[in-house]
Amino acid sequence: MKVVYHPRYLEVYASDPAARAGRIESILKEISPHFELVTPEPASTEDIELVHTKWHIAEIQRAGQTYEVALLAAGGAIKAGELAVSGEPAFGLIRPPGHHASLDSCWGFCFFNNIAISVARLRKECKINRAVLLDFDLHFGDGTENFFSNTPEVVYHHPEDRSRQEFVDGIARFLERQSADIIAVSAGFDRGVEDWGGLLTMEDYQSIGRLVKEFSLKACKGRRYGVLEGGYNHDVLGKNVKAFLDGMS
Repeated sequence: MKVVYHPRYLEVYASDPAARAGRIESILKEISPHFELVTPEPASTEDIELVHTKWHIAEIQRAGQTYEVALLAAGGAIKAGELAVSGEPAFGLIRPPGHHASLDSCWGFCFFNNIAISVARLRKECKINRAVLLDFDLHFGDGTENFFSNTPEVVYHHPEDRSRQEFVDGIARFLERQSADIIAVSAGFDRGVEDWGGLLTMEDYQSIGRLVKEFSLKACKGRRYGVLEGGYNHDVLGKNVKAFLDGMS
């Protein structure tokens, strides 16, 4: 398991919870002793245009520093996807998050849809055809669903179960019905028992990671990767991320 990371992800580029100082540091503290860090390059304009309009890109470009870091976040997702198709499971420790970014709009701390860009690029390069996108963030990834709603080869799933066991079991049941060349995960940790959602424990995140691993080994030659979305309690965020990576690696 490799972790895609760039020092610019530490920058406080906006005033929202996803950009708050100490957020990425809390994750690095827990995972950097255990996983190899890999540095990405920024996504190109051509990469971003796979899923966003020129108008939307120009709007984000006006944000200056935010635009630069958002390109790096998309580049981090691309790098994680490339590692996965080469046989190396990966996790993009990236920000800003992305699953609320649509074709020509965005909200919810997102600017470019990192996971969608990475999957679209893999498909364009004919490295994959079918993909399963699991999004266990507290919030529905409307941008991701919008991108792939008319693409039957890409299945987006956002579980909504209200109990811990049903949540994990529901993911297992969903994956049992799927086939794919890769599984990509929008990994949001704001559903944690000590975060906004108040539901999932570290053990649950590890179980979800294990389900992703088992599905990938059974269905898509081990090809699996995830990227960071939400998660805002710095006291537990790093521990929850590490639990997920322990399960997935």
